[in-house]
Amino acid sequence: MAYLDNVSVFVRVVELGNLSAAGRDMRISPAVASNRIKELEKHLGVRLFNRTTRQLMPTEHGRIFYDGAKKVLDAVTDAEAAVTSLSGQPRGTIRVTAPLGLGRRLIASGIPDFHDRYPDIEVRLRLSDHNVDMMKEGIDVAFRLGHLEDSSLRMRGVMDCERVLVAAPQYLEARGEPQTPQDLIDQRHDCLLLRFPGAREFYWPLQTAEGVQKFDVRGPFDSDDGDVLTSWALSGRGIVMKPRFEVEPFIRDWRLKVILPETPPTPVQLAAVYPHRKFQDPKVRLLLDFMAERCQRLIRDIMKPR
Repeated sequence: MAYLDNVSVFVRVVELGNLSAAGRDMRISPAVASNRIKELEKHLGVRLFNRTTRQLMPTEHGRIFYDGAKKVLDAVTDAEAAVTSLSGQPRGTIRVTAPLGLGRRLIASGIPDFHDRYPDIEVRLRLSDHNVDMMKEGIDVAFRLGHLEDSSLRMRGVMDCERVLVAAPQYLEARGEPQTPQDLIDQRHDCLLLRFPGAREFYWPLQTAEGVQKFDVRGPFDSDDGDVLTSWALSGRGIVMKPRFEVEPFIRDWRLKVILPETPPTPVQLAAVYPHRKFQDPKVRLLLDFMAERCQRLIRDIMKPR
């Protein structure tokens, strides 16, 4: 088992690029991770990494060993999943990610409930509005608002979510309320945009009489945190596009007003994304079922007329 632990550390170091990141991911210290790599190199009789001040790059031997080691670890994971499926007692760790707003409102609060129901399953949750590389980060399930672009992944749709454009009354009093989508551009409205490295959409897709049109809106500042955008909108700093369930409480207490209701943004799909082989893992299926039902119920409750 110690040898398999060493192999597991090696694989994560290759994927994450350094000992500290791999150690944090596996909940061991960098010193322990370093010792396991040294033990593995001693056992194999080759050097597996070229070491620089910031990163560990696999040698040719390391690249070859990684390919085989990854297959072995995947096979062990599949074998464990098959055994727990037969035993009816799923156990192990699931790594989950979700956007900040969605994760805080719908996913995070459900993790303890899921653990109460399945105490032998450990869940590690990472919240980020960035596009997380699931394979590199070792993520089992990602909850996303958007479309699936990676063909190596599978997607389970949860529900379509209405989106709205909203702004605070004080912003609209100061700048005027746009009457058409083109006003957003012609009147140079301050549009609050979610931007981060690797982001692909810097426009707003609105449903017009001529069909869906993309509007290249601009603003004086942006953020990689969706909740920051909401806070800016609440303070009267601009217009933001959000899933309605995220801002519905602010709409109801008149702190935000829906604008351009006749030409709303296209809905966005809430979905769970996972590597193809993970669907065979019973603990992943349990989490998908649990969170899908929970998200649907919570969003319905948020949107229920008061």
